[in-house]
Amino acid sequence: MAVSIRLRREGAKNRPYYKVVVADRRSPRDGKFIEIIGAYDPKKPGHNSTLNIDRVEYWISKGAQPSDTVRSLIKKNKKATATAEPAAKAEQEEQQSVQEPSSPPAPPAETSS
Repeated sequence: MAVSIRLRREGAKNRPYYKVVVADRRSPRDGKFIEIIGAYDPKKPGHNSTLNIDRVEYWISKGAQPSDTVRSLIKKNKKATATAEPAAKAEQEEQQSVQEPSSPPAPPAETSS
């Protein structure tokens, strides 16, 4: 089965919104699909797409062919996650340095009666 990663149109008239889907190449644009792996809103400025990069790489490794638009979205999302990872890592290290190591609570003292 020939599989492609492409956009599925949703949303109202003059307000498009797309889901990034893995589908059989022969199925219609808005027809049957295998899996939803992301979303794309072309009307939104800035970072306007979300993709599950792990699933994208999985399907590409299995032979799925992304459409031209999806290929560009993959490229943008990989770039965004690559720039976000060092910032997240630095933020995490900062939080660890701020937190002081806490000692375990002392055991309760036994009283003899």
